[in-house]
Amino acid sequence: MAGTDIPARQDDESYADFAYRVLCDELIVLDIKPGEPLNDDQISRRLGVGRTPIREAMKRLESEHLVVAYPRRGTFAAGVDITDLAEISEIRQLLEPAASSRAARLASPVIRQELRDVAGEVKQLLAGKQAQRDLMRLDMRVHRLIYRATGSRHLEDVLIRYDNLATRIWSLVLQKLPPVSEHIAQHIELLETIADGDAEAAARLTTKHVTEFENLIRAVL
Repeated sequence: MAGTDIPARQDDESYADFAYRVLCDELIVLDIKPGEPLNDDQISRRLGVGRTPIREAMKRLESEHLVVAYPRRGTFAAGVDITDLAEISEIRQLLEPAASSRAARLASPVIRQELRDVAGEVKQLLAGKQAQRDLMRLDMRVHRLIYRATGSRHLEDVLIRYDNLATRIWSLVLQKLPPVSEHIAQHIELLETIADGDAEAAARLTTKHVTEFENLIRAVL
């Protein structure tokens, strides 16, 4: 069942985008369990959003393989298939280093400062004790910043889609994993390297990070 804490809708956010953002997050971290039915009316009441924006959000989530719609049966949270890990990882190993390299070459001065700021924030957060789920959300936030730094909306969309699918698998085995703070700490050097404009090093660090993520998951399967 989805969590009760609903984030506020942002001023510049449409109702459909708001519904998508909330439902996407709940599906990724498995607050909405795989196979759980999604009822338009119930979601509409829970989010305080009309049914039309809910349907728009559902269509987008279906295109991203986070929900599955069946004629006359309804819409359900997509299952999480561990066997997809190899294919997802292969795609990410191709695209993520390219994204980091592109970000290192093309990011604006404003984005470069944001990368440095977030690197400092990660360092500060890791100094304290963080829950596994909080570290997972921090990992997602860093990845999305790097994707945005590429300046390519098309690349960003594809990367988010596959990162979402990878994170659903991570969520499934989260309780079995040892502390992942060391894995998250790799982001500090990566963010600083991108901010410094070292495209080759950024790609190399990203390849290492994505490969180690797959190995981390496989170790507990």
